[in-house]
Amino acid sequence: MVAADFSRRITGFGFVLFSIVACMWVYSGLTAPDGMPLAIQNGVLLFINLFGVWQFLISRKKKQEIDKAAEIAEQAKQELAQE
Repeated sequence: MVAADFSRRITGFGFVLFSIVACMWVYSGLTAPDGMPLAIQNGVLLFINLFGVWQFLISRKKKQEIDKAAEIAEQAKQELAQE
């Protein structure tokens, strides 16, 4: 979902899914006898995924940047098609 980059919304929900899974792994690591490294690793991944959620679903500034870039790309395609 994230690598395919279908749309901003789908990518954002991919990061939500990753965040949910990371939470489950953190819980699993904390409840396992020797699971602290697993919990720490997935805790870091959780913060990275939450940053992805922020960038793709919450941040208005980033949304405006992506929308503007898409608009410019569309104009470039039209200009190339006219040549």
